[in-house]
Amino acid sequence: MSTSTRTSVAGMVGNIPMPAHRAHVIPVLALGMALSLFLAISYTLCVLGYVFWPNLPIEHSALSIFLPGFTLLSWSSFALGLVESFGWGWYIALIFAPIYNFFAARI
Repeated sequence: MSTSTRTSVAGMVGNIPMPAHRAHVIPVLALGMALSLFLAISYTLCVLGYVFWPNLPIEHSALSIFLPGFTLLSWSSFALGLVESFGWGWYIALIFAPIYNFFAARI
């Protein structure tokens, strides 16, 4: 049997080999970048929504709960919020991915 056709076998059912199931691993780098960009884009869209449609019934000041130092309509505050949004993505990735990978390998 060539190496390209070999599969790991977890067990046999009758004469049929059953393939071993490996746990899916979440790569921390890919998750960190994906979450960070998702949160940064969402943050930017939220701020742009406030700039173009300030009368929408959305409480944009709620962003300050998750983004310390954030205030609306200041360039320095916008940049701070963008950096903090990116940081939240990495925080979630660095905590979630290893925990998921730990349990996925054991279950």
